[in-house]
Amino acid sequence: MIQLQNLRQNSTESLSITAVIDSALCVGAGGTSGTLADKPIVRTATGKLLIPASQFKGRLRHECEKIARGLHWKICESPNPQTMCPQRAKFPENEEIKFHRPDYQVEGDERYHCLICQIFGNPALPSRLLFDDLICNEKAENLPEVLRPGVTINRRRRTSEDQKLFLLETSPANIQLEFSSHIHFLPDCPAYTKPLLFAALHHIHALGGSKSGGLGWLHWKFPDLKIDDNVWNALKT
Repeated sequence: MIQLQNLRQNSTESLSITAVIDSALCVGAGGTSGTLADKPIVRTATGKLLIPASQFKGRLRHECEKIARGLHWKICESPNPQTMCPQRAKFPENEEIKFHRPDYQVEGDERYHCLICQIFGNPALPSRLLFDDLICNEKAENLPEVLRPGVTINRRRRTSEDQKLFLLETSPANIQLEFSSHIHFLPDCPAYTKPLLFAALHHIHALGGSKSGGLGWLHWKFPDLKIDDNVWNALKT
């Protein structure tokens, strides 16, 4: 008997990564049930802290796009579906023609998809990467509730608003909490995927909310990636 689950596991390569939080973390969840916080921190069903895979993927795509533009790749404009591949609405004709390259096509599709969309997907093309949530390794009962007060600022008057005190729930500060996850590479991932992600991870220094207030700052732990020099050089062409 053929086990479809085993076939998927055998054909998918996974990279284990860990985010080590250097400060307190604030990843807000909807609702305020069971806490005094106006913005409680998101947790798993068992109470463990987590950083959603969707947030991590979005941030990683943004960093990859910045690197790609720095390498002079032609990239669509996410996240608006109308300005993403394959539509690229309102792109000038002289810019649109630059997307009509053989390496901007995927097998079975005559349309053109930029190199970032070929990795992360778009409304017409599935992603070639799968992301797991970043889940804290520490048990929930070992992490006390931490509330951080804040106040709404009136940007026009540059003063605090009256009666606008709020409470943020965060993780405990300065205890080097580790959040583990996996990135899964599907078999048809382009060769440049790994080096591009590797470079982008080094540009992500914080996740979650209130980063300008010192929350969510982190560094990464992941195994050494063995990438052929030809692949690195291909990113520059």
